[in-house]
Amino acid sequence: MIEMTGSTFTVHTGVSFDPKKKAFVDNVSLKIDRETGAIVDVYTRDSSAEETLSLEKDDIDLRKKIVLPGLVDSHTHVFLHAYKERNATEQMRDASIVERTVRATNAARAALLAGYTTYRDLGTETLGNADVNLRDSINRGLIPGPRMFVATEALASSGSYELRIENRLGQRLIVPRACDAADGVAGVQAAVRRRAGDGADIIKFYADYRRKVLRFPLTGPRPVRFPPAARRNPAVTMFSQEEMDAIVQEAHRAEMPVAAHTGETRAAIMASKAGVTTVEHALEDTDEKEETFFETLKENGTIWVPTITAIEVEADDVWLEDVKQRVKRGFNAGVKIAAGGDTGVFDHGLNAREMELLVEAGIPLEEVLIAGTLRGWEACGGDRSGYRFGWFEKGNRADIIALDADPRKDTKALRKVSFVMKDGEVWKRDGQVVTDMVVQLPRWSELKEPSPSPTLSDEWTELGDDQPTMTMSVPLPVFTGKPAGSD
Repeated sequence: MIEMTGSTFTVHTGVSFDPKKKAFVDNVSLKIDRETGAIVDVYTRDSSAEETLSLEKDDIDLRKKIVLPGLVDSHTHVFLHAYKERNATEQMRDASIVERTVRATNAARAALLAGYTTYRDLGTETLGNADVNLRDSINRGLIPGPRMFVATEALASSGSYELRIENRLGQRLIVPRACDAADGVAGVQAAVRRRAGDGADIIKFYADYRRKVLRFPLTGPRPVRFPPAARRNPAVTMFSQEEMDAIVQEAHRAEMPVAAHTGETRAAIMASKAGVTTVEHALEDTDEKEETFFETLKENGTIWVPTITAIEVEADDVWLEDVKQRVKRGFNAGVKIAAGGDTGVFDHGLNAREMELLVEAGIPLEEVLIAGTLRGWEACGGDRSGYRFGWFEKGNRADIIALDADPRKDTKALRKVSFVMKDGEVWKRDGQVVTDMVVQLPRWSELKEPSPSPTLSDEWTELGDDQPTMTMSVPLPVFTGKPAGSD
């Protein structure tokens, strides 16, 4: 973080995007309180006085850049890394807790420096509530990263979302659990309470999933002969409508938003009727219920997070084009869309690809920017989240990023983030990391004063403000054509 002296400073912009107005605006200045990390004033400067604008010592001049509110990725898995390196099952089953935590730390840093100041992280994938600990480490200033809203473990019905293995003879082979399994109204209510007690900000549940993999296994030295040509392992509904209703009602009592994983539109319709905040994916329509799907989401105000980038990474171009067209039809039907790529399937730090794909789908740029800012705040629960972010207003978090290119002219502009501020702290300026992660190093005491603790030797001292420091840095992912993992 960059060091400043006064209690307040001002960020001056030339062209900035206002999600509330759905428009780019000129000459807006933002006064920031560094102690609270909040915006304390927003005003428009007189354009005739631009040449004589007086900058105070700590003011930041972004007038030559395109300024946006900090971006929100509405569907991430910070404890997963690109599937091209290791598939999800192997990561969940085999990777050590230490490795996954180190990777998550690097991922959080990469996301922040890419302009993503908020992450809506929807499950640790067999690491329990480790995302709570990562969130708190960021909030304590131990590591750099986005503001995180986490789900810990997703809810699923018994025998649904779990690691499948063919050898469980005598239960000698134990795999980590992948969800908080619950059945019946009382069971799902208890599961929501467990997630809240574990520190979750968001409740996520699997409305459907492909749980029949052991019916016609895909693994093994000898493939299963003559599997069905279609629906070998379809996404089947996991909860009844009554159970989904109970999940949402219990979450709302706890003042928590709800995200529903939905492969098929039929499950998404049920989840929307239950009152979830968002439905994730919903890109299959076996029952041909697309029109009802759109109508239901619009009627209930449900946000759709389609995660197109995950499809680009794993599917062929034909399916990808079908998905983009479906998302565009949903937008045309009035469905609210939030940008979230299922980041973790591909590299953290390349999050902006989801917004690029929304533009490629034919959604207007201004609406895509809303999907990556204001709509992301709504997906995190809006005011229930305890914060306001995603647009510039007095009292909101001071999350500000700047681009070196104009997204109205350059389709890759969102990759060119040269300035990042989160909570009034600057992490990137002029394209360079200002201060990556500063770790205080211990040093030997000069033995001038006795130790205040009887358990410590006089040769040791607690860390002080004048301690030596060490800067930690790791390489950041870069775009190379399609996202990592695609052909």
